[in-house]
Amino acid sequence: MTGGHDVSPALYGETPIEACGACCPARDAMEKKLLALALERDMPVLGICRGIQFLNAALGGTLYQDLPQQRPSRIEHHQKPPYDIPVHKVTIVEKTPLAELLQVPVLAVNSYHHQAVKELSPQLTAMAYSEDGLVEAVYMKEKPFVWGVQWHPEFSWKTEESSRKILEQFVKAAKK
Repeated sequence: MTGGHDVSPALYGETPIEACGACCPARDAMEKKLLALALERDMPVLGICRGIQFLNAALGGTLYQDLPQQRPSRIEHHQKPPYDIPVHKVTIVEKTPLAELLQVPVLAVNSYHHQAVKELSPQLTAMAYSEDGLVEAVYMKEKPFVWGVQWHPEFSWKTEESSRKILEQFVKAAKK
């Protein structure tokens, strides 16, 4: 599940605020059906940026519709190009699949978003937090591979080993 439009607040029972960006209800509806099918079939899912936000909202969590307005921070969550440069750090939660894969307690990541997980879905478990306390990575314990990351490994796979490892883990899960 890729980046793109803002996730519609209707998906998590809220009214859009003025700072909420363009939404695509048709995309939300399509991805909700695709996610349900993927989960039913135990297919691997990797949510990137909007993807982690969508996973959270579709599974019963909520989102900050606009971080600068609803949760201001000194941390840069909406960097300018180039997007393959890390701009903040995340702390990886011990004994999670991400910790096992990367074998590091802290990871520098790129960041290009203005929405983020507010209330975490009860079906998801956090795997990483930003320096200002936002959930930056999640997984579903009950499924073989359902992960979401707030950063963009697709932008930094050429320069960051951690990004390559995440993408390779997804591909490996898809081959099973």
